[in-house]
Amino acid sequence: MTDPAARRVAGFSPYEDEIGFSRAVAAGDFVLVSGCTAWYNGMVQHEGDPHGQALDAFAVALEALEKFGLGVQDVVRTRMYVTHVRDTEEVGRAHKELFGTVRPAATMVVVDGLIDSRMMVEVEVDAHQSGLAARLAASQEGTTP
Repeated sequence: MTDPAARRVAGFSPYEDEIGFSRAVAAGDFVLVSGCTAWYNGMVQHEGDPHGQALDAFAVALEALEKFGLGVQDVVRTRMYVTHVRDTEEVGRAHKELFGTVRPAATMVVVDGLIDSRMMVEVEVDAHQSGLAARLAASQEGTTP
């Protein structure tokens, strides 16, 4: 890595190596989380349940944020990709359960499909925390800010 203020973390998706991406990247005071789905142990969870898939997908994203010391309160933007318009209400309900008090900027888009036809929802999360870049740089140098 050439930028000491940027840091990348891996997840457990086989697509990370296959396609060449990181689960999450810290850049400055922001953490950008790649698309997350309800994929665990090589299987899609909650088949046919968009609410359950949305909760699991957001859990994957929030777990990535935790690796940077961030949480739901730091989320400033979410994106939801849903494979059928009939599922938008259930996905929206899951979003509100997790982020209702935070109220990040949000986008929900209906798409033709995802990388696995059993996946109904994919989410992205962006978070911000003032001083994050300095904290990460200090941790790489072995000091604390």
